Amino acid sequence: MLALARQRVPRARFLVGRIRGFRLPERFDAITCLFSSIGYVRSEADLVRTLRNFEAHLSPGGIVIVEPWLTPRVYRAGRTGFSHLGSRESPLVRLDVAERRGDRSIMDMHHLAVIDGAVRHWVERHDLGLFDRATMRRAFRRAGLTVRSMPGLFPLGRGLYLGTPTEGNRRVQAARYERGEPKGRARPP
Repeated sequence: MLALARQRVPRARFLVGRIRGFRLPERFDAITCLFSSIGYVRSEADLVRTLRNFEAHLSPGGIVIVEPWLTPRVYRAGRTGFSHLGSRESPLVRLDVAERRGDRSIMDMHHLAVIDGAVRHWVERHDLGLFDRATMRRAFRRAGLTVRSMPGLFPLGRGLYLGTPTEGNRRVQAARYERGEPKGRARPP
């Protein structure tokens, strides 16, 4: 994916890192975590670490925007997922059956595609944490972010969470910013 992205957008800078602990020299007015990718942190402790890391990379007055994965109440084990796209000459089909293991959703996505005149098959495992709304809100607060939710914006009610630094964190951020301290320094978990 990185090679393809670099090819398509050659002037952009692409970095690889762990969501809960990356370090960048910049701060940002907005940090987005969309398409349910927050679910890949899998545990509440890692969710808090991730949100603290986001908070550490915010400019004073910045905002964190998170589109969550499904809640435990909405996720349905046994549900079959099916999609297809492409053309008759180059079809792509995806099929999976949702599983659940505790507070984790497991989906082994089977892909079938015609590539260079041959049928190819591969499997991608998606193992995501299932966080209810109370857990998400608690994690934002523990990360030093005031949280506001906007439910119902997407199918299945995933919505969005908007986080801004708490008053105390805004003062700390502004002081760090004024002193020119290294940016992106996350607090320890």
